[in-house]
Amino acid sequence: MAPAIVYCSMSDNAPVHVIGGGLAGSEAAWQLAERGHAVVVHEMRGVRGTEAHKTDRLAELVCSNTFKSTEATNAHGLLKAEMRALGSLILSCADAARVPGGSALTVDRDVFSAAVHERIGAHPRITVVREEVHALPSPGIIATGPLTAHALAETVRTRLGVEALAFYDAIAPIVSVESIDQSIAFRASRWDKETMDGADTAGAYLNCPFSRDEYEAFIDALTSADQFTAKEFDAVPYFEGCMPAEEMARRGRDTLRFGPMKPIGLRDPRTDRRPWAVLQLRQEDRAGRMWNLVGFQTRLRIPEQQRVFRLIPGLANAEFLRFGSIHRNTYLNAPGALAPHLALRDDPQVLFAGQLTGVEGYTESSATGLMAGINLDRMLRGHAPVLPPPTTMLGALYRYLREADPAHFQPMNANFGLLDELDPPVRDKQRKRELYAERALGDVARFMAEHAITPVVRDGTVAVV
Repeated sequence: MAPAIVYCSMSDNAPVHVIGGGLAGSEAAWQLAERGHAVVVHEMRGVRGTEAHKTDRLAELVCSNTFKSTEATNAHGLLKAEMRALGSLILSCADAARVPGGSALTVDRDVFSAAVHERIGAHPRITVVREEVHALPSPGIIATGPLTAHALAETVRTRLGVEALAFYDAIAPIVSVESIDQSIAFRASRWDKETMDGADTAGAYLNCPFSRDEYEAFIDALTSADQFTAKEFDAVPYFEGCMPAEEMARRGRDTLRFGPMKPIGLRDPRTDRRPWAVLQLRQEDRAGRMWNLVGFQTRLRIPEQQRVFRLIPGLANAEFLRFGSIHRNTYLNAPGALAPHLALRDDPQVLFAGQLTGVEGYTESSATGLMAGINLDRMLRGHAPVLPPPTTMLGALYRYLREADPAHFQPMNANFGLLDELDPPVRDKQRKRELYAERALGDVARFMAEHAITPVVRDGTVAVV
């Protein structure tokens, strides 16, 4: 039987604990404090550093100085527009630290982190404590990010189970189904039938068939392509389960053809013959709009991924919804371990936020911190947690974290493939994105009105609830 859910009352006067002072933790702490709660932010840096951070300031950016697009017709821009409507502190500080970057929200890293650090540190209801935490607080929010300390990670593993926590990303690219040429790529499973938990999954894959010449050209491009050079904190010891495709190709020209690209059990319906090699695409979402390049985790730079992977037959016009990567990243198997609002299933007031939940990117991490703060406030006031509808980018991200296949779960960034399709469907890509944005922002407004959610940051100013 499911455990009874009991919400604390604000009259308890107990402080709320936020573990981690990064983007998600700072956003969550601000949302809670501005809604009247005493908040303790526990930040390890100051007593113990990490391999990535250079300062002990809150919300230090370590990988890039851009939050990506601000245009609502871009998936990241739409997510920002929704967060602005909800009242994001992080975006308010980013706006104040903005430097020229075209349509991207590019910031001065020092100015940005100093602004967040000052706002959090000066808040009368927030106390920042420099210490390493080993326990899960209730009520509380854990937002310790991809470099979560070992002791806390072990606490999480013990609480949720050994399979609930991963310590690296081995991510393959995802492409839009609309961009796959299905006159070339054919639907089939090996030997015409495969089973999963006893179910018939015949035709579960889209298969991109290579001739010998196409395969040889692809291997040449893959092995000569430019790749990211890992920083020390980002170095991942390769093993067979997360070997980059380009590293496998360098072992020998036929390594991929006898590995993830093996053609055994498949016949190209155009020739009725077995291809020389096959790259398989696996469905990533229930709607079948996002397809994963099976076995093609990679360290190639993004322009190189676009160039090389478009040499795959059927993917000449591929639209990449997520690019591949391999890097150190502590994250939870959210669909297998957490409640829909990213909390412990046996204690809904212990929430997780940021990259630890399985989202990728500054904006996505901040967004989960924002929703964690809003939802913990709601529960402390005796209300149930809520999430935006999946017609919004934020709601669609949460749906992915809730409904993705736990057996194949990998972190996800904001992309239009996550959203519910328009009704009726629209073919023109630009018009489709305009309509996605219009629908999403309208639904965010209705969501806020329905649940009486008032933003605590408006147009760069604080509005105390």
